[in-house]
This record gives sequence, C-alpha cells and structure tokens, in this order.
Amino acid sequence: MSASRPYVTLISEMTVDGKLTLKRGLSSKIIMGLMDMESQRFLHKKRTEFDAIMVGSNTIKIDNSILTNRLVEGRSPVRVIPCSDASIPPESNVLNHDAPTIVVVSSKADVNKVQAIREKGADVMVCGDSHVDLDLMMEGLVKKGIKRLMVEGGPTLIWLLIKKQMIDHIILIQIPYIIGGDSTPSLVGGPGVDSIDQVVGTELTGFYKVGNHLITEYDVIYSPNGK
Repeated sequence: MSASRPYVTLISEMTVDGKLTLKRGLSSKIIMGLMDMESQRFLHKKRTEFDAIMVGSNTIKIDNSILTNRLVEGRSPVRVIPCSDASIPPESNVLNHDAPTIVVVSSKADVNKVQAIREKGADVMVCGDSHVDLDLMMEGLVKKGIKRLMVEGGPTLIWLLIKKQMIDHIILIQIPYIIGGDSTPSLVGGPGVDSIDQVVGTELTGFYKVGNHLITEYDVIYSPNGK
C-alpha cells in the first residue's frame, strides 16, 4: 500500500465452490439469501469499519445494491461506483440519500448521464480518458479523506484491482452450499494469469466461524509465485 491510495480490503460471500450466484447475469442476492442472520450482521458490521465501500457498475445494474449498514449500529460508508460511461440507471439504489455516493467516470462519459447522476445528489469524479483510471481514482479518494476502502465486487473489478496490486486484505464468508457450473461467476474474473510465475499469493491470517459460516482472512502477497 502507498500513501496515494486507501488500504483496500476485499470482503465477499461465496459458496464452498467459490461461486457468487446461480448463473451468469443473475443477482448475487439470490445466494446471499442463504446466509444466516448472524453472518449478515457480520457483513454489515464490517461495512461500518470502512470509510467507503466499492462495487463495479455491472454489479449495480444486476443486483441494484444498496451498500449501506442496515442491521447493526454504526454509520454507513461512502458508496463508490466506478462506471466509465456513467451508465448506471438513475433509479439505482446507490443513488438514494441513505449514504453519500461517489460515481467515478471517464471524460468520455455522456454529459447528460453525468448530469442525471449529479441531480440525484451523487458526487461525480472524472478519472481517465476513455476508461476509469484506477490510480487517479484512488488518489482522488484519498484526497476526499477515504483511508480504508472495502470492495464487495464484482469479479471484473476485483481482477483489475488485483492486477494493479491494489487489494491488501481479503475476508471471505463461505456459504455452505455447492452450485457448480462452468460459466457461473466466481470471486475473481477477468482474463486471469498466463503463467505460474504470475500467480498472486495469499497468507492466511485468521479463520473462525460466524453462525453457520466459515470466515477466512488473508493478506495478499504480490511477488513471483506468491512467495
């Protein structure tokens, strides 16, 4: 981690076989419904510990996430949505007034869509020309006082952050079910690595049970062969 970006923690629920939903294009809220109340409270409590929470725009379009703390005492984090073309629907839940929201766009984003987002009360950050520049975005978030950033998804955004060596810690909430499926989305998407010397390592830092769910925590190690 450098001073130019927040400390980033990936927190995600997934099945025993690493799946995030039933089928590609379906909401992850379906399998989140399999989480017991204790583990749901755990997730919401974690949200209160961060300055901001981030998911990709495709997750917003599919899940219509709210991204607030609703189950325990404590504040909700600032919601951060990278969306290069400003195409998230104006009626998205993250554009309500339950918590502040920052939508990060590129300079090529449609001005009318950007204006529609601003009219909903969200802050719009322009970072990058044709696509959101993650380095510029992180620098901008630091300038806004965001020092601890929680990432909940989706798979493409997680891959891009890992590729940029921007995820520092991982907390996984294991849902005790198996879904299978060759094309069913898993935790990390994108093209993946091409050779064994590009793999990203992790170091197990903790494991414990919350309700009926195993929680595992890892530090991410960015070095050849993960060593």
